[in-house]
Amino acid sequence: MEMPKTKAISRIEGKMETLDEQSLRYETLQSARQFKTSWIELGQYLQTIWREKHFKSWGYTSFETYCAKEIAVKHTTALKLLRSYYFLEREEPSFLKTKLHDSDKVVQLPSVDSVDILRLAKDKKGLEGEDYKTLRYRVLDKGEEPKEVRSKLRSILESHAEVSPADEQRKHMATINRFLGTLRNLRKEVEGSNIVSQKRVREIDQLIANIEKDIVG
Repeated sequence: MEMPKTKAISRIEGKMETLDEQSLRYETLQSARQFKTSWIELGQYLQTIWREKHFKSWGYTSFETYCAKEIAVKHTTALKLLRSYYFLEREEPSFLKTKLHDSDKVVQLPSVDSVDILRLAKDKKGLEGEDYKTLRYRVLDKGEEPKEVRSKLRSILESHAEVSPADEQRKHMATINRFLGTLRNLRKEVEGSNIVSQKRVREIDQLIANIEKDIVG
C-alpha cells in the first residue's frame, strides 16, 4: 500500500511538474523529495545554489526562504547539509566519488548528523590522528548513528583531558578533608560510647592535629 504524502512532498511534486526535468532546480527538488536516502546529493545541489545565488533568479529573496518555501527544509538543516557536504568534498573526496558518482545502485549513506559530528571533531583540540581515524571509520564505513558517534567522541576527549596542578591539588585537599571529617565523627562516637580508652581518644585527637598541621605547613 502506498504511504500517504505529506503536504511538503505534495508541494515539491507540484513544483516539479512545472519544471524542465534536466534543470538544476528540478533535480534539487527531486533530491529534496528523497532527502532521507540522498542527503549528500541534496547537499551538493544546495552548495551550488547557495554559492551561485540561483535562488534569486527563481524569485526568492534569500537562501533561507528558498529552502523553507520550495524544498521544505529548515535553514538550520540546510546549513548542516552545506557544511557536511563541503567537509566531505574537502576532506573525503574519494568517499564522495565512491558513494555519489561511481555507484549505479542505492548505497547506504552515513547520517548527515554523524558526518556533522565528524566535521566538528576534525578541529577539536585533543583529537589525535589515530583517534580521528577511529571516528572516521565509525561514521563513514560503519555508518553509526549520531548517538553512538557522540558517545565515542566524548570518551576519546575525556581520555585525553589534562588535569592541571591546581585541579590535582584541589582533588587532594578534598580527599584529606573527607578523611578528617570521618575521623572527627568517629572520634565523637567512640568517646561517647566508651568503646576505646581515653588514651586512644587522645591519640585520635593527636592524629587529627598532625594532619591539620601538615595541611597548613
